[in-house]
Amino acid sequence: MNLFTASEVVEFAERIHENGANFYRYAIQLVQNQEAKDLFAELAEEEGKYHNTLGKIFAGMEKSIPEETYVGEYAQYLRNYIDNNIVFTQQAINDDLAAVKDACSAIDFAARRELDSISYYENIKRLVPKIQHESIDHLIAEERDHFVRLTNLKKCML
Repeated sequence: MNLFTASEVVEFAERIHENGANFYRYAIQLVQNQEAKDLFAELAEEEGKYHNTLGKIFAGMEKSIPEETYVGEYAQYLRNYIDNNIVFTQQAINDDLAAVKDACSAIDFAARRELDSISYYENIKRLVPKIQHESIDHLIAEERDHFVRLTNLKKCML
């Protein structure tokens, strides 16, 4: 039994990347280290590009919106679900963001979220047809690349 519809999986993934881009834009303002600023700017841009990639990956999957009691109710539900339960959760942001004071702590925060994203994509592979696994593997590789770039920058800073 699938817990989520294909359209929810797409919405979740889009929200994860939106939240990631928002964090990277925030981190640019927070840190002083120019290398970290540059990397965060690149990652924010890459997270934004995922929207188009996700559309291609999940093209042809059913896109359904359940009955709503008001316009936008379902979208609000998905945003709240993602923000409070998956990857860049509001609680994680509140707890972890309070500790983000410099480039190293921003890198640590971002690296944890990238690993969470990898885990999410590994799990959704079970919810989509095998024909789409290669595309999801591409997203996983991108997230791993982000993780490696973040951890390499941190090593250089220590």
